[in-house]
Amino acid sequence: MKGLLIYESKEIERNRNFIDRLITAAERHGHTLTVLDDQNSSIPETDFIFFRARNPKLAKQLEQRNIPMFNRAEVNVIANDKLKAIQLVQLLGISTVPTKKIQHVSDIHAYPAVVKTIDGYGGTQVELVHTEDEAETFIKNHVGQTMIVQSYIETNATDVRVFMLGKKVVGAVKRIGAENSFKSNFTLGGTVEKYILDKQQLEEVEKIAKALKSDYIGIDFLLLPDGNWLFNEIEDPVGARSYFTTTNKDIAIPIMEYIHKKLTEKECAD
Repeated sequence: MKGLLIYESKEIERNRNFIDRLITAAERHGHTLTVLDDQNSSIPETDFIFFRARNPKLAKQLEQRNIPMFNRAEVNVIANDKLKAIQLVQLLGISTVPTKKIQHVSDIHAYPAVVKTIDGYGGTQVELVHTEDEAETFIKNHVGQTMIVQSYIETNATDVRVFMLGKKVVGAVKRIGAENSFKSNFTLGGTVEKYILDKQQLEEVEKIAKALKSDYIGIDFLLLPDGNWLFNEIEDPVGARSYFTTTNKDIAIPIMEYIHKKLTEKECAD
C-alpha cells in the first residue's frame, strides 16, 4: 500500500533519521511511505496516512477522506490543547497537575507557578514564574494565545514519558532536567533512563489510550518524590530519541508492524 508521512516542514530535516527508518520498516511489509510537508497545497490520494504534524485543522480535513489515518484527528486536537488533555484525563479519574485557564495576571493566585500556552511543545512557551511581574511579561509575550497556569510542584525536574502503541506500552523513560532548569525535556539537555511502570500506572496509561483511541502517542507525567505521579500532557506527534537512548531499539519497527496489522484488519473487514 502507498502511504503518506506528513510532517511540518521545519521538522522534516530534524527527523530525517527517524523518517528513513520508518520508510525502511514500511518496506518490510510491502508498503511505501512518501514524506510530505503539511503546508503542501495539494495532498495526493493515498491508501493511508501517518500524521506527524501539529496541525489539527489539516488532520480533520484529511480524515474526511475516510482512509486509515494514524493518529485520528481528534487525538491531534486533544494532544495539542493542554487544557483539553487535562480535562479528558480528569474525567477518567486520573490525578492531574492542578490546571486552569487564565486571561489576566490576576487569575494567578499563588507563586511560584507554571504558565503555558495550550499548544506549546518541546519545552517552549512555558515558564516558571515567581512574581506577578514575571507572569505579566509572559502573558504580554503571548497575546492572542490561550494560556493556562499550573501549580508548581516540586519534582526535582523529573517526569516520565510513556510511549504507547494502541493500548499497549512499548516503553517508558524517566527524564531529569538539566541543572538549574525546571524542564525535563531530553532535547533541552536533560538526561534519561529506562522506567518501569507499576500496576496502577500501567492501568492509567492504558485507560487514557483506550479513551483517546490513539495509535502512537507519548503520555507525560510529573514524577513526585514519593513515587506517585500526576498527568501533565499528551504528545502527538511524539519524538522517540529518549526511547532509543534508553533501549537501543528502533521504535520504527513496532510502529510499522502496528500500522500493517491495522491495515490488514481493515482489508479483511472490507
